Amino acid sequence: MSQHSSRVIIIGAGLAGLYAAWLLERRGMRDYLVLEAQSAPGGRIASLQPAGIDTGTSRRLDLGPTWFWPEHQREMGQLIQTLDLECFAQQAAGDSLLERATDKKPLRTAGIRDSLTAMRVVGGMEALIERLRRDIPADKVLTGQVVRHLERLPDGIALSAEDGSGHRMNYEVEQVLLAVPPRQALQHIQFTPALPSALTTQWQQTATWMAPHAKYLAVYDRPFWRETGLSGTARSARGPMVEIHDASPMEGLGALFGFVGIPAGYRRQITPEALRQHCRAQLDRLFGPQAASPQSDVLKDWATSPFIASPADLEDVASHVSVPPPEANDGPWHQHLFGIASEWSPQFPGHLAGAIDAATQGVNRMLTARYFPPRR
Repeated sequence: MSQHSSRVIIIGAGLAGLYAAWLLERRGMRDYLVLEAQSAPGGRIASLQPAGIDTGTSRRLDLGPTWFWPEHQREMGQLIQTLDLECFAQQAAGDSLLERATDKKPLRTAGIRDSLTAMRVVGGMEALIERLRRDIPADKVLTGQVVRHLERLPDGIALSAEDGSGHRMNYEVEQVLLAVPPRQALQHIQFTPALPSALTTQWQQTATWMAPHAKYLAVYDRPFWRETGLSGTARSARGPMVEIHDASPMEGLGALFGFVGIPAGYRRQITPEALRQHCRAQLDRLFGPQAASPQSDVLKDWATSPFIASPADLEDVASHVSVPPPEANDGPWHQHLFGIASEWSPQFPGHLAGAIDAATQGVNRMLTARYFPPRR
C-alpha cells in the first residue's frame, strides 16, 4: 500500500479529464494527478489504425465520437484552433440511400445538407487526446488506477485506488473532479459519507451517452461510392445498421461506418464475427458488391467496456435528458466534489463539446471558490 498527497485529483482521463488537467497547467496550478481506470487515456474516444496499410496517424479512423460543429460549439472550435489541429468537413455531397423494407431495393434520395457543418479532426479524435497530453507532464496521468473509495475528512478527502494487481494506493487530496459519467462514479466508487440521496438518484437516472451502442467500420482502398454520386449516408429500417456515414479520412482510403441498431442485450446472443458478416451484407445491398469485401473491418461494441457502460446503461437508449447537478448543494461534499464529464454539461450533454463545457465550469468553480486559496 502506498500513500501520496495531491491538492487535486481528476478521476478519468477521457477528454473532460485531460482538458481539466490542461486548463490547470495553463493557469499555473500543477499540484494535481489524473487517475484513469483503463490502460490508456481517451475514455470514449478511440481510433482504428487500418492493419496492413501504411497510412500514418493522419488516416486513423474514429470508433467513438467523430464530429464537432464549430459554428455552434464555439469553445470546442476555439480549442481545436488553439491546439493547431487540422480539420476537414464531413463528406455530405451526393445522394443518400433509404432502406425501408426487406422486399424492396434501397431508395436513392437527394442528400440533405444540414445548416451547420460537421467537422472532423485529421488523425481522428485521438489526435485531440494526444495533443492535450503533450502539454501535460507524463507523470501526472496514471493509467490502470481504479478509484474505489472517497472519504470526506475534516481537512480534505481520502482517496483509495487499486491497480490490476490489486495493489492499493491511498491519496490525501483537497478537491476531486469526477471526469467519468455519473453512473460510472456511482458504480465503482464508495462515498463516505454517502452522497445526498436526491443527488444520487439524479446521477443514477442520467444515461451514459453512447454507452449501449456499437459501431461498425469498414475500410476500402478508396471511397468508391462517391464515383456514382453517393454521399455514403444511408438510413435503414432493416439493419443491422440503422444509420451509415462516410468515414473516409481527408485523403487516401475510403471508409464507411454505421451505428448498429440491435440493442446491447441482443448483441450478446450473436458473435462479433457473425454481426460483422451481417453488416457487410447490408453494405452490399446498399452500395454494391465492392462494399461487401472491405480491406479490413471492425466492430466496436462500447457496451462491453466495463468503465464505459454500467448495467443500467444496457437497458437504456441514451438521449439528451435533463442535466443532473454536478455537485451537492450542501453537506460535507459541497464544494469539494465536482462532476465534469460531458453528461454534466448544460449546453452539450453527451457531446465532445460537452466535455469541454463541463470541465471548464468545474475547474472555474474549483479555482475561484473562497475555500481554495493559493498555497504559499
